[in-house]
Amino acid sequence: MDAYTDIRRRNRRPVRIQAMQFGIFYEHQLPRPWKPGDEQRLLEQALEQIELADSLGYDYAWEVEHHFLEEYSHSSAPGVFLGATAQRTEQIKLGHGIRLMPPAYNHPARVAETISTLDLLSDGRVQFGTGESSSNVELGGFAIPRDEKEAMWREATEQVTNMLTMEPYPGYDGEYVSMPARNVVPKPAQSPHPPLWLACSSRSTIKQAARLGMGALCFDFAAADNAKQWVDTYYETFENECTPIGHTVNPNIAMVTGVSVHEDRQTAIDRGAVGFAFFQYALAHYYGAGAHQPGRTNVWEAFEDAGGAEAILDGTADEPVGAIGTVDDVRTHLRGLEDAGVDQVIFIQQGGNNRHEHICASLELFAEEVLEPFHERDEAYRARKHQELEPAIRAALERKQPMESMDDDEPPIVDP
Repeated sequence: MDAYTDIRRRNRRPVRIQAMQFGIFYEHQLPRPWKPGDEQRLLEQALEQIELADSLGYDYAWEVEHHFLEEYSHSSAPGVFLGATAQRTEQIKLGHGIRLMPPAYNHPARVAETISTLDLLSDGRVQFGTGESSSNVELGGFAIPRDEKEAMWREATEQVTNMLTMEPYPGYDGEYVSMPARNVVPKPAQSPHPPLWLACSSRSTIKQAARLGMGALCFDFAAADNAKQWVDTYYETFENECTPIGHTVNPNIAMVTGVSVHEDRQTAIDRGAVGFAFFQYALAHYYGAGAHQPGRTNVWEAFEDAGGAEAILDGTADEPVGAIGTVDDVRTHLRGLEDAGVDQVIFIQQGGNNRHEHICASLELFAEEVLEPFHERDEAYRARKHQELEPAIRAALERKQPMESMDDDEPPIVDP
């Protein structure tokens, strides 16, 4: 009996095979002041870090999509960045974490084309994370009504999965997506399409991901106790309520945490805590706590004026936070998340002014001292998990009502 079987049990006292995979996560943060060449250096260093992570055996590299979020995220063209990453790596999975789906950001056909092309170039390594966005800086920049963005996300995401799988796509006339019959090419390497994920920051969005058969990308920096509740909620919902939005399911939970590993605890904290605190501060700035004047507001200066890491981390800037600390500190933190049933932990390392050489050293030390035992448990866990969830997966796919395909004579003739 594993974590997923346990969800069906009344007593909630699991005896499980423990396992976990690991990802790295990129916002491309660039605090002010900026110098010529800083953005280019930032992207080149990120590529070097992912190439290193690939050689060390990390499982995922996740790239966000944000627009106009100065200092917090200079990652506005994730497909371009991941395309470069695909050519410099061999094994690591390449994740859109996430692709913004309201059509004013990205037309669904263009999303399908980009996802398929990247999947082909990476030999089937793409993970298709999706979301809505919620910052007024972004939403207002593309004239997206806040009260309609969830409906936009859902309609566009479902139609992209149809475009990825149907030949031809029969067309659709919805509230936000309208498109005539076309054969969207190329098709992805993975069949029927790359695994789907949903950005989650609350219990309600965790349940939404489970209901739609999507993996949950959790951006709440959860402690182990909270993580256990989220895992239980996800799998209970998945087993009882799932009707896939796509043409397959991806029952997985990933959670984000800060990381900095060093033999000396204080060195790990000095190298990682301030960057992680700035990550949290800048996130709050754009998502509700701060007014922003484009091209003028200095987020890093405001962070320092607010007390920096000491204030943001509640006075614990000199203590281990998340996966920031010694090998033993990090291992203990991760075992707590593993015991809770988390499938993947995604490391935030490129935050604030964290230095490239320190990030690389941390990646190497973690791989040397922590990674392998988790991976050894993971192989057996994956096989057992699939076996235990197979009835729920079958039932979910049976509930799916796919879009009707076209007969050979149905696609309309398009005049030149």
